Amino acid sequence: MDNRTLSNFLILSESLHFSRAAETCHLSPSALSRNIKALEEQLGVELFLRDKRSVSLTAEGLKFQRYAREALNDWNSIKDSLQQSRPHLAGELKIFCSVTASYSFLYDILREFRSSQPGVEIKLNTGDPAQGISRIRAEQEDIAIAAHPNTLPTGIKFRKFRTTQLVAITQQSATTGESDEIDWSSIPMILSMEGLAREKSDAWFRKINIKPNIYAQVAGNEAIVSMVALGFGAGIVPEIVLDNSPLRDKVKKAQLPAPIGQFDVGLFALNKRLTNPILASFWKTISDSES
Repeated sequence: MDNRTLSNFLILSESLHFSRAAETCHLSPSALSRNIKALEEQLGVELFLRDKRSVSLTAEGLKFQRYAREALNDWNSIKDSLQQSRPHLAGELKIFCSVTASYSFLYDILREFRSSQPGVEIKLNTGDPAQGISRIRAEQEDIAIAAHPNTLPTGIKFRKFRTTQLVAITQQSATTGESDEIDWSSIPMILSMEGLAREKSDAWFRKINIKPNIYAQVAGNEAIVSMVALGFGAGIVPEIVLDNSPLRDKVKKAQLPAPIGQFDVGLFALNKRLTNPILASFWKTISDSES
């Protein structure tokens, strides 16, 4: 058993969904299933109850979840204490964010930190920001850039960067104008598979008393812009994604019967991990740059 096995178990125990957990772990669902099966055989107990519709933790799985969190925390604590004895910071800082965040936020975030801590290696993973907090909680990442959820999990630290609106977009067309009305009950919709954007989109459709005609559900807002630009239907994305998209001239904002909503975007980290010298230095650099 190693730390990666513990991390993979924790990710699955949080999501209780093999496909989503496998994507977060950068494994195929079958590989993750084999990984968990081998862990269960090593322990001699079932950690998960599985059927065709759901996955849930057994009583033994709940006990092992507590152990896995403590074991990873102890491992990180000893690494942190050893780092403090070094004259210069060296090691790895793992950051997770969307493709949009990687080129709209990261330059400003990393510029001063790289200057002050050249010995720290930055490891960047990109993906659906809806997975950011679960990756932080499983200690697979040190920092995540994502939207602030309706309820912030206990033990998570958040630092706001900016607020962004959710906007509806349609394909740009030479024959249509900005004032064109849209039948939201019939137009094919391309929506986020999960996360805050999907929650607010669903709430908006309920608010305007419409059942959406969902054409596609995708992971990652950039893919929504691409599909709308190709004419597959309308989509709902954060305005910051649209503003930074190379396809922004091929789509247009749609007029809405009511606002969809907005959310805050920023940095997430585990409170307990902020004692790590590298992470503490990074967080202080961000704080100082804002003051």
